[in-house]
Amino acid sequence: MSVNKDPIIKRCRYLGISPAVLGVYKKTSEKKEKRHEANARRKVSEYGLQLKEKQKLKFIYGVLEKPFHHYFEIASKMEGQAGNNLVTILESRLDNVVFRMGMATTRREARQLATHGHFLVNGNKVDIPSYRVKVGDVITLREKSRSSVKFKDISEKVASRTTPVWLEVNKEQFNAKVVRMPSIEDIDYEVAPHLIVELYSK
Repeated sequence: MSVNKDPIIKRCRYLGISPAVLGVYKKTSEKKEKRHEANARRKVSEYGLQLKEKQKLKFIYGVLEKPFHHYFEIASKMEGQAGNNLVTILESRLDNVVFRMGMATTRREARQLATHGHFLVNGNKVDIPSYRVKVGDVITLREKSRSSVKFKDISEKVASRTTPVWLEVNKEQFNAKVVRMPSIEDIDYEVAPHLIVELYSK
């Protein structure tokens, strides 16, 4: 399985997103920030802007080009705006849900934990990070994983993370219920999905 190994801090600066969006809390030097601001002021072509928005979503969710384009095709056939639908699809991936419910410090870690079979969906083991959850689904940490030092450490690190309104999290039971599908209004970063639609429409 291919893995996106782009350096997080450097990539975040280029894409104009906070590392906290990816679960990384690391200060950058003032010198680097000024250099980034200077680069950000450079004129970018229309194509460059469109490409950057696509790269932003691919990087945040750790999705490579082929599956990302497949998600776009699905989003285009759904009712509503294709760009917004794309964000909903990405947010409803199992690895993202694990990250959002506070069971992983980053989406990369969530992807690894899901692959190792630490989570159940409606009582059934699911080890496919790209599995898409639905309204009413209950995602639960496996019983024998709950006493793991790993998850206790994760719990402490993400204690202050805000849970999205589309998830109903029960920390005592180590589970979360999908009460509605996520929407673009729920995300904690800025993105212009219509630019991605324009890029793929060429």
